[in-house]
Amino acid sequence: MAKLQVVDQNNQKVGDIELAPEVFEVEIQPEILNLVVRAQRAAKRSGTHATKTRGMKSGGGRKPWRQKGTGRARAGSSRSPLWRGGAVLFGPQPRDYSFKVNKKIRKLALQMALSSRVAEDKVTVVKSIDLAEIKTKAFAAVVEKLGLGKTLIVLKDADLNLALSARNVPGIKVIEADKLNVYDVLLYPELVMFEAAAQDVQERLK
Repeated sequence: MAKLQVVDQNNQKVGDIELAPEVFEVEIQPEILNLVVRAQRAAKRSGTHATKTRGMKSGGGRKPWRQKGTGRARAGSSRSPLWRGGAVLFGPQPRDYSFKVNKKIRKLALQMALSSRVAEDKVTVVKSIDLAEIKTKAFAAVVEKLGLGKTLIVLKDADLNLALSARNVPGIKVIEADKLNVYDVLLYPELVMFEAAAQDVQERLK
């Protein structure tokens, strides 16, 4: 069972936390991580792209010229896909890109993503970060003390002061524990978890 230090917002040790191996020491399978990340990104696609088929184009009902005798190619409609301003043949239509991934696979992928960060020693457990007011400068000072770069910060519950103070700090994203996902964990090289959030995630993923 892995054990990590718990620090305060001044980066001073205040205790330890034990991490369950079935959550934070899972064997990494890249194909499962790839599947879940693709599913997440596909679900975010709006799928609103569209082109007009011949049935959607107005006009074109009258034959442009007679069939024979003009010396020009045969034409039945000015809305033909061959003509400028005409319809689009086999163009994209609105669709849903999402596809289903089983709940067990999603859970396993999140365990793997967290395990990869623990294995790389990129997880910091913080007791809490308390900000008296919404102030980017105050949060930036905490980030500097903790030595953070591009980081995902996981809270147990929503904290408006922290979320608003962090939103203008480059490379930092704040998220609640129940919204933790594979894509964000893999996107951010460093992971900071509040102690309560780490315990909550551990209980949910066991």
